[in-house]
Amino acid sequence: MQRVELKALPMVEKATEKAEPEINWDELRPQLTKMALELGPLVVFFIANARADIFVATAWFMGAMVISLVLTWIILKKIAVMPLVTGVVVLIFGGLTLWLQDDTFIKIKPTITNSLFAAVLLGGLLFGQSLLKYVFGDVYKLRPEGWSKLTLNWGLFFVVLAVINEVLWRNFSTDIWVAFKVWGVMPLTVIFSITQVGLLNKYAPPAEPKHVPPIVVES
Repeated sequence: MQRVELKALPMVEKATEKAEPEINWDELRPQLTKMALELGPLVVFFIANARADIFVATAWFMGAMVISLVLTWIILKKIAVMPLVTGVVVLIFGGLTLWLQDDTFIKIKPTITNSLFAAVLLGGLLFGQSLLKYVFGDVYKLRPEGWSKLTLNWGLFFVVLAVINEVLWRNFSTDIWVAFKVWGVMPLTVIFSITQVGLLNKYAPPAEPKHVPPIVVES
């Protein structure tokens, strides 16, 4: 009986070694908090547009964006580059929308921000730099090839979002554009982020735990 137990031990150890590592919840919680804070202004924008109009919604959107950034700083002790850039663009183009009473400015804002992110990421790759590493490098540990592929994928995804926004605001009503901005972009981003899990784990150093996909909310 004792021999059986001794022989079984290596098998148990081997099975344990092959078991998939658990999700890093310490890594997941800040992302969920960040996603909620970034989604909040979009929900405010949607509700205000439904109850009033695009100009009232824009004013509320700008205020909610400022509050979101302040809460992000208080809760997470830092503000990531992308939400900060998005917030600045929202204030600029939202201000132009209210000043000139022309909703074109707030409608092209997603095109501007997504095109900017795409240009920075894809342009960096042309010079051999995986700039996404500077955004998520404190959360994810990837080999250089992994950072390059992740940066390329996100750069192309931002191009797709910019194109979709142009098609929608030019060809559909304001209500449809707002609805897709709030309830369409987020699911697309989450689905895309999930598709990157395999890449994150494939190019992670052997000792790293299973990664949670990065999610960038376009406000």
